[in-house]
Amino acid sequence: MKRRRLGRTGLEVSELVFGAGWVGGIIIDADAEVKRQAIRRALDGGINWIDTAPSYGDGASEEALGWLLKEIDDTPYLSTKVRPAHDRAADIAGEIERSFEASLKRLQRQHVHLLQLHNPVGPETTEATLGIEEVLRPGGVADTLEDLRGQGLVDFIGFTAIGDTECCRRLIQSGRFDTAQVYYNILNPSAGQAVAVDWSAHDFGGLITSCREADMGVLNIRVLAAGVIATDVRTGREVAMYRRGSDISAEQARARKVIAALRDWRGTRAQAAIRFALDNPDVSGILVGLAQLSHLDEALCTLELDPISQSDRERLNRLYSSDFKDT
Repeated sequence: MKRRRLGRTGLEVSELVFGAGWVGGIIIDADAEVKRQAIRRALDGGINWIDTAPSYGDGASEEALGWLLKEIDDTPYLSTKVRPAHDRAADIAGEIERSFEASLKRLQRQHVHLLQLHNPVGPETTEATLGIEEVLRPGGVADTLEDLRGQGLVDFIGFTAIGDTECCRRLIQSGRFDTAQVYYNILNPSAGQAVAVDWSAHDFGGLITSCREADMGVLNIRVLAAGVIATDVRTGREVAMYRRGSDISAEQARARKVIAALRDWRGTRAQAAIRFALDNPDVSGILVGLAQLSHLDEALCTLELDPISQSDRERLNRLYSSDFKDT
């Protein structure tokens, strides 16, 4: 397992990050022994970062990690998140502090390495987004997260770069955050490269480049597009991951074209998706969610596979430049 620099944090993060989230769900749904095996295999495979959030299983992910990490001698990096309610902006500091206190209790820790804002960010606060001014204003999200850092409860602060792309870019350029979780995958690479002007999915507008320019660490989320890339079998959990312009049926159609373009690839579909992200040197670590232990083994084996070939890349780029109209 190689490690990469996590921006200006100075930390070296494993290329694969253990995602303890809801879509994969192994840390939430599996029995205790499978959970133990998942963590042990991940650490033995060289993974040194685990990512969770209070919303994953309504706290079940954090609770499981609390006792799982107590059982082992390794001390992997750990990140969690806060998601203040849109209708409680008047007490945003209190919302964040109470949420994080509850996370620490579930995790059985007094400190985490990275605390991240989980809300999508937009120009204004709505039911779907947290307004950017709530993040940057005096006493807002960034100040509150910084206060928690000042208390020694977190080492670094970050945010999830979804919502309005230009608002995300403004947060990156503000200098207030050390890391960003960026949506980037083989179906929608717009955070990392140019795509069609009339791109019909959400356009993340080169946010990875913006992070590089700001010397921020990039944690790659949704590398498997909630499983759409990896398999044609739907679980129902992926529904929550899609927004306007990027529905499941459209993603499945894109996935079929991507698979057809990968004529030189000899690994699995999931491995192609992970390899695509690994091939971007500006990605610090790739969050991989798991539903079963074999998924972890499959992901780890990707590290031994060659990069995607130049001819396959050219075919993919034709799809991206035509908004998947080029067949």
